[in-house]
Amino acid sequence: MADTAWQWDETLYAGSASHYRIGRMPYPPRLADAVGEALDLDGTGRLLDVGCGPGSLTLLLAPLFEAAVGVDADRDMLTEARRRASEVGATTIEWRHLRAEALPADLGTFRVATFAQSFHWMDRPLVVRRVRGMLAPGGAWIHVSASTHQGVADDEMLPYPRPPWRQIDDLVASYLGPVRRAGQGWLPTGTPGGQEEIMRQAGFTGPTRIEVDGGTLVERPVDEIVSAVFSLSSSAPHLFADRLSAFEADLRHLLSEAARDGRFAERRREIAVAIWRP
Repeated sequence: MADTAWQWDETLYAGSASHYRIGRMPYPPRLADAVGEALDLDGTGRLLDVGCGPGSLTLLLAPLFEAAVGVDADRDMLTEARRRASEVGATTIEWRHLRAEALPADLGTFRVATFAQSFHWMDRPLVVRRVRGMLAPGGAWIHVSASTHQGVADDEMLPYPRPPWRQIDDLVASYLGPVRRAGQGWLPTGTPGGQEEIMRQAGFTGPTRIEVDGGTLVERPVDEIVSAVFSLSSSAPHLFADRLSAFEADLRHLLSEAARDGRFAERRREIAVAIWRP
């Protein structure tokens, strides 16, 4: 393993985009209601979704604004976002292929900027300064955090077994090694923390916190869990190289043995929302 600090590279989610739709539990509609209520959104202004991925949050929140821009560094994610937008007839969203560090990129000003499970991959002090300058007077920065690939771990009896996440992690480690992979590098201590300090140093106040829709019971077939695994940066398909087929076969065998009638059950984790004001 290299001793140098982790650096972003374009392979971070290579091969994962097509798995998001299947493997990630969608954000609940109540999230849009809660954000709209908290910010008194009335269909005016523009939304900037930074690190938008396949548009999961962008598409949910876009109806609250007159227009939206989704920005991501992964072309395949944006291809998936455009496809999903076309399917639902969303015509007010512009999709832009660029890194957050390249903002403002002549995109103009926005009423709200959102970061959903994405900020930790960026040069955060740089991005927070640049996005702060893109917010209109009275605007807000929203950070959405949740593990949408995996549910709550507890001892409650459910109608089907829980996915064997610990054994899945062990299987991934047997192929990729014990240190978490991310793109071409490693994250031995995981993704960085300290977000609140960075926000305050950049002149933001808050946050106002909202929690949405925890505890909903979901049933998940084997294919969904396979895609959940491949939707993660730590087990993105490219990392397995020529062993991808072997890994998927082992994963499916593990899941088939653990499932009942090909299904699992989990309770959703709460979606945590932090609203910051410049």
